[in-house]
Amino acid sequence: MGRVKVTFQPDSIEAEAQSGEKLIDVAARAAININNLCGGQGVCGKCRVMVKKGKLDLTGKVIGKLSRKEIEQGYTLACQAEVLGDDLEIWIPPESRTDVQIQISDYVVSAGEPAPAAGHDYEPAPIKRPLSVKYYLELPTPSIEDSLSDLDRVYRALRKKIPEFPYIHAHFSCLWGLSGLLRANDWKITATVHLGDADCPMIREIEGGDTTSANMGVAIDIGTTTIAAQLIDLHTGSVLGAQASHNSQARYGQDVVSRMIIACGQTGMAPLTDAVLFTINSLIDSLVKKHKIKHRDITSLVAAGNTVMTHLLLGIEPCNIRLAPYIPAAARFPHFQTDEVGLKANPKAFLHCVPCVSSYVGGDITAGVYACGMHDHEEISALIDVGTNGEIVIGNNEWLVCCSASAGPAFEGAGIKCGTKAILGAIEKIAIDGDHVHYETIGAGKPVGVCGSAIIDGIAELLASGIIDQSGKFILLDHPRVQVVDDVPELIVAPCDQTATGEPIVITEDDISNLIKTKGAILAAVRVLLKTLGMDFLDLEKLYVAGGFGAHLDIEKAIFIGLLPDIPKERISFIGNSSLAGARLGLLSARAFHRMEEIANRMTYLELSVHPDFMNEFIAALFLPHTDVELFPTVTGKLKRRQNGFPVP
Repeated sequence: MGRVKVTFQPDSIEAEAQSGEKLIDVAARAAININNLCGGQGVCGKCRVMVKKGKLDLTGKVIGKLSRKEIEQGYTLACQAEVLGDDLEIWIPPESRTDVQIQISDYVVSAGEPAPAAGHDYEPAPIKRPLSVKYYLELPTPSIEDSLSDLDRVYRALRKKIPEFPYIHAHFSCLWGLSGLLRANDWKITATVHLGDADCPMIREIEGGDTTSANMGVAIDIGTTTIAAQLIDLHTGSVLGAQASHNSQARYGQDVVSRMIIACGQTGMAPLTDAVLFTINSLIDSLVKKHKIKHRDITSLVAAGNTVMTHLLLGIEPCNIRLAPYIPAAARFPHFQTDEVGLKANPKAFLHCVPCVSSYVGGDITAGVYACGMHDHEEISALIDVGTNGEIVIGNNEWLVCCSASAGPAFEGAGIKCGTKAILGAIEKIAIDGDHVHYETIGAGKPVGVCGSAIIDGIAELLASGIIDQSGKFILLDHPRVQVVDDVPELIVAPCDQTATGEPIVITEDDISNLIKTKGAILAAVRVLLKTLGMDFLDLEKLYVAGGFGAHLDIEKAIFIGLLPDIPKERISFIGNSSLAGARLGLLSARAFHRMEEIANRMTYLELSVHPDFMNEFIAALFLPHTDVELFPTVTGKLKRRQNGFPVP
């Protein structure tokens, strides 16, 4: 088999490929991320590229996903194109790239100072008891009268520092060279103590001199789409910096089900585990370099992710998660030494994974519950994490009930004709004013597609303007920005002369139908939980919306289409990346991490796939905002104003 050269434009990146290799795999090897929502199955059509030079071997799926015009222009799908013997030049259009705008910030706890958030669980700055603490010790010199062993001498000094822990033990490796280390450093040492065990701390390392200031931790949010990390100074409690990146696992599919299918069949788990470790280690390398520290200064890591992501990170088989009765290999995980897992840190550092609740309610939700403090208050609150899986938790300081609804990837742009993730150039805001459509893009550049928040905006604006009805069907076909293509009506958001692709960016009737199903699944899940508890929307005194998607969401428009319950706006809070916030709080406070373990144990999981009411609630929610108009009185009032000829506020 011959070797050929592939040049990817517009960055002029060259890669060597072998005949028969898929183009998308060549791009991945060259560190070029191309949209691949379906895991290379050829059904999403989002990996569109143009062949500028050379020939490829194509499958029939290309014809089903591209128009005749696109095929004539040289477009193909990277996942369905195999390299032949020709050198290639490939142009990757902006909408096919994954330069994701990643949600790093969180609005629960300040990134600048670890001040208390809601509730009494949060320790004030400076944090005194993170998961990994360094204690400087000056030991008395041995004598005939004081003849304790070297290790017992360390134990005695430590008990004076932390008298509430009468039992302390050391990792056996601490004994290697201990006698020489103590005497060479005049009995002045630093002991790194791990507080993962609430009853019996462990000495992980003993160093000569005072190294207490070199004690760092890393908090990690392992998202399906993106991974974010924060570097924490565990000595002072301050956040030194944050980095985020596209999850390299995305080349194996955009959702967890696609990745489980591949991990449990086609390739095995190793490539997916390697991909997530590569991404995390790249973030750690970047933080270490930027802040001029050493990898060995990192003594503790806390990771929060959904159940599948956590399994794949640790190399644990996730195969039974997608099969009834949906049982994970583990929901609570022992702490792992970083060199066992493959993470770049002090070899004796521990990785802690925030405990999960079930197969589809993971540690990211446990971390979110702790971060927003809903577990610690009498008021009834709800947490909604809007994503491919919509996870919902309702409860207070006495009880917590949760569930997961398979909302689908519409919020990520999948299944949407011009959909895209929140990349540079993605349209994130839409407004309709009479015959005019206004939009805003991420980064203020030329538009490349519409992301989830813009689709919600667009549907709300179409409904408020009377262009579509409450079933999502176009009824005002003579509007100047409405056209019909292949018998499907669509709104032209950005004409072709305004876009980066040279093609119009539209929202179609089929797109609206897909998003109605997505929002319907989330709202139905909320309704089922509330009905099970004998409650309704207005019983929610606080509603927290988590995730990067929520940061761009317009509350009124989300309520208007029935994505969020119709409750007073002041009760709704966007809390950003609560998974990262919870991971950081667990890193800064051993007590906080142990509370998250308690929270996971307290949560009662409701399996919606077998719940008798879920399908009825789902069908009822396939309307804008809902078939039961009494559930959305403010929206009904606005629609009546429109029917009477008044503008909808």
